[in-house]
Amino acid sequence: MKEPRLLVNVGEPAGIGPDLCVALAQHDLPPLVLIGDLDCLRRRAVQLGIPVALRPWQAEEPWPSHKAGELAVWPIELPQRCRPGELDPANAAAVLAGLDRAVSLLQAGLADALVTGPLHKGVINDAGIPFSGHTEYLAARCGQEEVLMLLAGRGLRVALATTHLPLRAVADALNGRDLERSLRLLHRGLQRDFGLGEARIRVTGLNPHAGEGGHLGREEIEIIAPVVDKLRAEGWAISGPWPADTLFTPRFLEDTDAVLAMYHDQGLPVLKYHAFGEAVNITLGLPIIRTSVDHGTALELAGTGRAEIHSLLHAIQAAADIVRQHWRDEA
Repeated sequence: MKEPRLLVNVGEPAGIGPDLCVALAQHDLPPLVLIGDLDCLRRRAVQLGIPVALRPWQAEEPWPSHKAGELAVWPIELPQRCRPGELDPANAAAVLAGLDRAVSLLQAGLADALVTGPLHKGVINDAGIPFSGHTEYLAARCGQEEVLMLLAGRGLRVALATTHLPLRAVADALNGRDLERSLRLLHRGLQRDFGLGEARIRVTGLNPHAGEGGHLGREEIEIIAPVVDKLRAEGWAISGPWPADTLFTPRFLEDTDAVLAMYHDQGLPVLKYHAFGEAVNITLGLPIIRTSVDHGTALELAGTGRAEIHSLLHAIQAAADIVRQHWRDEA
């Protein structure tokens, strides 16, 4: 039976990405290739006492089969030796070069999906490289303007109408055109990646109590409700705008396939409380399949052996499941 070919980008080398990646050798996984610095991975494996053979791999070779205790690596050399917990802007360009290489392999049809380890936005910007996040970077790298961040875990899926914006900028960023675009991306992603033909979507309001009939803000009346009404008229199973503090309760979520929240810290705290360590970040709208862990670089845990691998394992499984869903649709 054909197996999905997965790329796993290590992410920020000073963080827990290398710890998690070398630990993959201890798990039964689909065939995968790591993208990162070989020396960094080998030294981290020794530091953690993980027995693993790390072997360089190039695209002209057959895709490596999974063997216990072995991992294939597409080498991306860091200009400066990495030390756990110590960020170095000199390595930022090489870290992003790993992402670029992954996209190139996917676009060439040499792999089926990308799983990304955590990056550190601050050190990349400190290196003079404008960077707001994986989602935005991959969208630009793929030439795709319309993408959507979706986090999923333990049966809950939350997408974001806006992503990495200061809170004071969120209201100004909301408009009917972009909100409709986000909802169409979410609806299409639920159908294509999860096989949900009749996707049930609930939409939050922006303001407390969904604006309290206009007394606490008019975004619900002027922006959100008209878009929801339009899509419902097209036959969608969609409702809103809902007060977020009411919507994120079992009564409403039990018959919901996904929630579209208006901003980052409206939706993600609930998702992470519900499923932290098991949640997966999925980018909808890209021409490639990309999943990611639900956590950051955790610099203080790098090299200690205390980093939890569960989110990475779930991200790998989710990527493989999405690839298989696409294959079923194409069959």
